[in-house]
Amino acid sequence: MLNCKQATQMLSEKLDRPLSTKEKLNLGVHTSMCSSCRQFGKQIQELRFISKRYTKGENESKK
Repeated sequence: MLNCKQATQMLSEKLDRPLSTKEKLNLGVHTSMCSSCRQFGKQIQELRFISKRYTKGENESKK
């Protein structure tokens, strides 16, 4: 089973690459039991969304 450090690393990597089936299972088990890592996963996804939206807005304003 993953510890929190491994889980948060994998949650970050999940945004940049597809996880293997084993990684998905391990991460799913961990986050189903760990509310802190679940919250981290939600927050990092929201930050990615905000960052992409901000970058897109900057590119459009330069045109």
